[in-house]
Amino acid sequence: MASSPPTKRRRPNQSKEDPDEKPAAPPSSQEKLPPVVVFAHGAGAPSSSDWMRRWKEMLGKALQAVEVVTFDYPYITKAEKLVNCHEEVVKEAVAKYPGHPLVLAGKSLGSRVSCMVACKEDISASAIICLGYPLKGIGGALRDEILLQLQVPIMFVQGSKDALCPLDKLESTQKKMKSLSGLHVVDGGDHSLKIGKKHLQASGSTQDQAEDLALKAIAAFLSKSLT
Repeated sequence: MASSPPTKRRRPNQSKEDPDEKPAAPPSSQEKLPPVVVFAHGAGAPSSSDWMRRWKEMLGKALQAVEVVTFDYPYITKAEKLVNCHEEVVKEAVAKYPGHPLVLAGKSLGSRVSCMVACKEDISASAIICLGYPLKGIGGALRDEILLQLQVPIMFVQGSKDALCPLDKLESTQKKMKSLSGLHVVDGGDHSLKIGKKHLQASGSTQDQAEDLALKAIAAFLSKSLT
């Protein structure tokens, strides 16, 4: 694997740490600490988008995370460079919060790269959260190789109308996976889990209610995975 790209190509969303600031003290063996979440954006919008900011806040509350770290990928096409950038952010978060469970979360592209990072030998993730996993590539080919390599518990949250992840294909992939996996379907949701107005009216529900159910499913899955 090539060396990590220069830090100037990544734009972290946190202010730079004080050079004199020390990492949090390691926990005692009996202390259960909240997770640190590294949340990666998709190809369509950066971490500063309304969608990412909203889900960052919701994930933080639902998981009682010590921090939800977001960042921006360098806008290049090579997957290896994306993985290197992502891995660098993960290592910084782990160093800042030693002993805290590491959860990798991502939207679309960010969820796929999260899986690649989780497969690295020097990364010890406790769980992965995929919000709209892009199981199908642009040409329609099934991209399940990285999922079949995983050994980390993974939770999928998918819209029932997401053309990039047909549910029957995902469920077939889950049966072949080595790792524990969960699936929550947002009925009527698209690739960004957004539900159309007609569907909401017909079901008598709201977008907020659907997202709340998804967050509860994520929290329930992680409560079992992080024990």
